[in-house]
Parts: sequence; C-alpha cells; structure tokens
Amino acid sequence: MTWRGLGLVVGSAFVWGLAQFATGLRRFGALLLGLEIALLAGAGVLAGPMRDRVAVWLVQPRWLDALSIVLAAVAVLWVGVIFSAFWVVRPATSRGRILPAIAAVVMSLVVALPLARAAELAQTSKGVVTSVFASSSGSDAWKGKKRVNLLLIGADAAPGRPGVRTDSMTVASLDTEKGKTTLFSLPRNLEDVPMPTEASRAAFPDGFAGDGTEGTPALLNEVYQWAEDHPDIVPGVPAGERGETLLKATVGGILGLEIDYYAMIDMKGFAQLVDAVGGITVKIDEDLVYGRNDEGLIRAGTRRLTGDQALWFGRTRTGSSDYARMSRQKCLLYGLEQQADPMTVLTRFNQIASAAKRAVSTDIPRDLLPALVQLSQKEKGLDVKSVQFIPPLISTANPDWDFIQDKVDSTLNPVAATAHVSAVKKKDEESLADLCT
Repeated sequence: MTWRGLGLVVGSAFVWGLAQFATGLRRFGALLLGLEIALLAGAGVLAGPMRDRVAVWLVQPRWLDALSIVLAAVAVLWVGVIFSAFWVVRPATSRGRILPAIAAVVMSLVVALPLARAAELAQTSKGVVTSVFASSSGSDAWKGKKRVNLLLIGADAAPGRPGVRTDSMTVASLDTEKGKTTLFSLPRNLEDVPMPTEASRAAFPDGFAGDGTEGTPALLNEVYQWAEDHPDIVPGVPAGERGETLLKATVGGILGLEIDYYAMIDMKGFAQLVDAVGGITVKIDEDLVYGRNDEGLIRAGTRRLTGDQALWFGRTRTGSSDYARMSRQKCLLYGLEQQADPMTVLTRFNQIASAAKRAVSTDIPRDLLPALVQLSQKEKGLDVKSVQFIPPLISTANPDWDFIQDKVDSTLNPVAATAHVSAVKKKDEESLADLCT
C-alpha cells in the first residue's frame, strides 16, 4: 500500500483525480479531471489563438494583477489536489504514510514554486509599466492617426561634463495601419538648428547658438540641456520636462514631422541592460579602439560584447566618426531587440526590469501600450528602412533644411519625391537588417 499510495500521489500531480478514481471516488475524480482539462484547454487557447491578445493584456496593470491572482489560485488548487490524493490513499499505519506524505510535499513544491515565480514576474512587469511609462492620458489609441512618430534618444552624461548630451537622436515613424517602420537619424553636431517655438525663436532668431562662444558652435545635442537650464525658453513647462519638450519640437521641425512621444535611454543604463540579458552579439567591420586612454580593443568580426564593451562600441569615435557611431548605436538597439529571446527574458527578468527602470524614461502613457504592442506585432517580419542625415547627404555646418524635409516626405510617400531629392546621388536609404548583420 505504501508504494501504491506513493505512485498515486505523484501521478495525481499530473492527472488530477487519479487517486480518487483508484479508490472508488469516481465522481470526485471526474470533477477534478474535468477541471484540469478545462484549465489546460484555456491555457492552450491563450498561448495559441489568443497569444496576440495576451501580449496586449501583459502591458496593462489591472490584467497583470488579475494574472497574479489567477496564478495564486491555480497554485492553491493544485496543491489541494495533491494533498487530497494523499488523504484518500494514505496507508493505515503512520509508518506507511511517510513516503506518500514526503511525495505530496515535494510535488506541491514542484508545481507551486513555478506558479509563484510567474506571479512574481507579473508584479515585476507591473512595476516596470507603472514606473517607466507616464500615467494614463485618457486618449483613444492613436486617435485615428495614420502615422505615429517616436523620438528615440541616447543620452550620455559623462563624468566631468555637466548636464546631459543627447548624442543619439532617431525618429521612428510607424505606419499605424501596416506596422511598417522607417528610422530617420539626425547627427548630434547639426549647427544653427531652427527653433520651433515663439519663445525659442525670440532667443535664437538665426538658429540655436547656445551661449554664443566664438569658435564653438552650438550643436543639436545641446538643446535638451539648454532648455532644462533656461526655463524662459520653454515657458510653462516644469523642470524635468523642458528638455524633452523643446527637443521633440526641434527635431520635429527639422524633419517636418509631428513628434508624438519620446523614449530616452541613458547609455550607462544601456550597458546594465546588455549585461542583464547576458551580452549582445554584433558584427564589427574593423578593429575598434576604445576607452578614455584608448586602452581597450574590440577585434573585427562577430563578437559577443559585455555591457561595458557595448557602451564603448556605441560611444567611441577613436579612428572613426560621429556618423559611424550613429550606425553602431542603431545596430546595438536592433541587436538587443533581436537577441532578447524568451528564455533569456524569463530567467533574467528581474535584472532586465531593474535595468530598464534605471535606464529608460519616456512620456508614452500607459494606456497607449496596448496599441503600441499591437503595432509591434504588425511590424514583425517587415524590414526596417533607415535614413541617416549625414555627409555627404547633408552638411552638418550648413544644413539644407528644405532638402531634409523633402527627403523625409519622399521616403514616407515615394510618389511625392521632388526633383531636389531625386538629384542626390547617394545610397541614403538602408535596410537595418542588412546594415547590422
């Protein structure tokens, strides 16, 4: 009886009601088995036909709370099924109950711990959503817009240098119907950028000039910190939001696009994110020297980089240029998105979530996350087109602002290409997949 009871207890953890059937409690056993089949069928539907809908639920705090409750309830129910099996098959002698009792405890832990871990991940996800993304705006998805534009910023606050420099600025223009994405990258060293608002134009009628130091031109990557330090240039906007507000409007004015939202990642935080996923594999065309004293070296070839190496890969200009660095930074983001496989995300989720909370800031409201997830699902499998406004396509010291806007318009609407744009003999549109792999 001891060994039979042991087998029935273990078996009941997988086939609910097995012990009840074996001991003549057929109705109770049928009830438990039917309940298990229903739960498995529901899980199959959620993981199969409804997986896209589930992905939308998993970025909404209320659904994450509901998931935690459901997982806890299933864990309690499953443990109850196991101990119910032990109760109906328990041997008459205390000595004979030891092995079945141990089996019941062990199997309870085997089924309950993963469910507890899943509930914990759900709450961690909720913490990321509520801490990184802005509070709900009450807006209705994309409000019927055919295109939404996100400003992606890579910020670098180096030691010994005050303030934040937005050294990487890329606008992701997303087709809300088809999911097709086009990236427009602006170099950090654009000069005399036109100001977008009345207050900023009053301060800089001939384009952004910073403090006006002779021989030191003010660059696009200084606009963010300048706005934070000079409230009068962005009147009515609170501290901490002035930089993003003016930079969104400035970049939008340059490209001729309305920038809807921004997302900024701190470069040091990005290094922590890379370490959290276990490193990132990139293609390196030629040896890269890096470090404050050029003490580091990354050999050419396909390499697995640590967070610190990835940071320097995206930052270094030694033996290189700002424009090569722009391409490398995009490839880092592309590689991180492509290589973050589900198993890595599951096993390192807490580290990833912690790094994301430290590294990322955005004004995307939480109630738009479901629509953004749906948009990303449409984008899967589609090639991402990338346009970099760098020499010789443009001059950073004397940019042709009309040409930049014409190029953006003709890229998003090919039939609208102007003669001005068509005359440029330059392979300026790249496939991000071809560029980075």
